[in-house]
Amino acid sequence: MTAPRRMGTENSQMRQTLLDVAEQLMLKEGYAAVGVRRVAREAGVAPALVLYYFRTLDDLFLALLRRLGGEETERQTHIISSHHPLRALWDLNHHSTALVMEFMALANHRKAIRAEICASAERYRNAQLDALTQKIAEEDISLPDVPPVAVIFLAAAVSRTMVMEKALGMTSGHAETLALVERLLRRSEEDSMDPPRPDHTNDEQPDCA
Repeated sequence: MTAPRRMGTENSQMRQTLLDVAEQLMLKEGYAAVGVRRVAREAGVAPALVLYYFRTLDDLFLALLRRLGGEETERQTHIISSHHPLRALWDLNHHSTALVMEFMALANHRKAIRAEICASAERYRNAQLDALTQKIAEEDISLPDVPPVAVIFLAAAVSRTMVMEKALGMTSGHAETLALVERLLRRSEEDSMDPPRPDHTNDEQPDCA
C-alpha cells in the first residue's frame, strides 16, 4: 500500500513565502504568470519544494484565495470599528480590487476552482454587508433610499472598472469620479457628525442638500 504523500505544514514560513511570490506575480503580471516553475524560480527554490506545499497549481491558487479571504475578514472589523464606515468600505474595495480581479479572470479559465472563487466572493460581500448594516444602525447613518448592499456593489464596481481601464491605458473620467466619491464620503461624514451643543444652535450648519 502506497504511503500518503508528505505535505508541508500550513503555518510554515516557506509556504507563506511561496504564497507571497504567487500574489506578487498575479498583481504584476496577471494570474497566467503564476506557475510552479515560475514561483520556484522567483522564490529561489526547486519546483519540487513548491509541490511539497501545494499538490497542484490549483491548490496553490486556492491557498492564496483562502489567505486573501482571511485578510478580507480581518479588514471587515475596520468597517465596524471606524467612525466613518463608508470611507472604510471604499478603502477596503479600492485597495484589494486588483487581486480580486485576477481571481475573477482566473475563474473563467480554471473551472475546477470557479465554484470556490464564486463562493468566496459571495462570503466577502455578505461579510461587508453585515458589517456596514451593523455600523449604520449603531451610528444612525443616513442613507435615504439607498440599500447598503447597493453601496457595497457600487464601491466594488467603480474600483474594478478603474483597474480594468488603467490596464488598458484609459484614465478619462477617473480623477473626476474619485473627486465625486470623495465629496460623497465627506458629505456622509458631515451628516453623521454629532449634533451641535445647545449654545451653538445659531451656528451655520453644513449644506447637506
